[in-house]
Amino acid sequence: MGDPFYSTTETDSEIALLVGAVRTKGSGQDSLDELAQLANTAGATVFGQVIQVLQKPNPATYIGSGKVKEIAKIVEQNKISTILFDDELSPNQIRNLERLIGCKLIDRSQLILDIFAKRAKTAVAKTQVELAQLDYLRTRLTRQWTHLSRQQGGIGTRGPGETQIETDRRLIDQRMAVLRDRLKRIDRQRTTQRQRREKYCRVALVGYTNAGKSTLMNALSQGDVLAEDRLFATLDATTRQWKLSPHTTVLLSDTVGFIRKLPHKLIESFKSTLDEVRQSDILIHVVSACHPNFENQMMVARQTLREIGALEIPTLLVLNKIDALSEPTETLSALKMEFPDSVQIAALRGIGLDTLTSRVKEMIQGTEITGSTLIPVTDGRTLSRLQSLGKIESQELVEIHGNGNTGPESALHLQYRIPSNRSHELDHLLSPYKGLKRFS
Repeated sequence: MGDPFYSTTETDSEIALLVGAVRTKGSGQDSLDELAQLANTAGATVFGQVIQVLQKPNPATYIGSGKVKEIAKIVEQNKISTILFDDELSPNQIRNLERLIGCKLIDRSQLILDIFAKRAKTAVAKTQVELAQLDYLRTRLTRQWTHLSRQQGGIGTRGPGETQIETDRRLIDQRMAVLRDRLKRIDRQRTTQRQRREKYCRVALVGYTNAGKSTLMNALSQGDVLAEDRLFATLDATTRQWKLSPHTTVLLSDTVGFIRKLPHKLIESFKSTLDEVRQSDILIHVVSACHPNFENQMMVARQTLREIGALEIPTLLVLNKIDALSEPTETLSALKMEFPDSVQIAALRGIGLDTLTSRVKEMIQGTEITGSTLIPVTDGRTLSRLQSLGKIESQELVEIHGNGNTGPESALHLQYRIPSNRSHELDHLLSPYKGLKRFS
């Protein structure tokens, strides 16, 4: 068993022992360190850790029988109240381990769900987290969950021949159906909101949890998004205007952070929040450059983007917290060589933000279409629609011919700029006037 990660004088927090299984000796320490951070975020005091080298998990207890006895002895001698496993356990493994060790067991997925439940402040986040928790709980019901019957009547709710667990499972299914319907309504509302914003270029901040996304969001948009030096400070997608120049404004969104072994149930329930990422024109991948294993965190973030279908979106790599590097000059030079297309910043101190803004402006130029068109002054509807698609850079009153009229008529000569992903709408809108020419 390793040394304690830290100690505290608090007496009301749970005392937790961390348990991990690795395939090779010396690996997995970073994951266990992160589990300690998760435990700290959840309010537990970490006593220490136990690691077992294991090629294949035991289907009954995940770890070996000898290690189970060792942990049971540690728990008894040190009055440990909770065991935290660094992987997701099956319901059968949890039941067996609790019986053999005599202590409450929580796996990594359940711990993350618990943190999300504590962090959820808005109605949307609470709904998403509750759905994920119920989905996780459904296959792990025991007789201790009889309190669920209070949510719907209790007496008279049980069907013929149902056990209490079957009743609880049915009640959970009914509650999940209600939550899914609620999230569908939320999704429709957010889709309508996005449609109203379509004339703006949309930029989303993505990356590993605690990489500094919210701090960067505040620095770029002069916003007031909660920014804390801890895991999962932000759960809700927050959108603010970011003025790149006096004439260019984009919508900047801060999203929930990623983490290794992120429960798929959370990804599924947070679909409406993650849609902010999927439907963005540009992603800013924020990385904590001072973290000793930041490259592994980058891989986890890219894997999560692949899972949600956002890996193909143009992405700018931003290495944050360069002011916290142990050897700034040498390390920064190495980072520039290894990631030549990246931008190095310190969001908290405002270092490198001008360079970041310039790079995003360059990327936007590549995601926009510029052009000109002639529209008769009598067609206010087409003019209004063109304005909603993008931005009209200039307009001039001219005379045209070729619109089915024998003589000239007044028209507007417009210079426009629109997002490239709306080019098909532009072609359809302007197709009636492709043959118009200025009257000379």
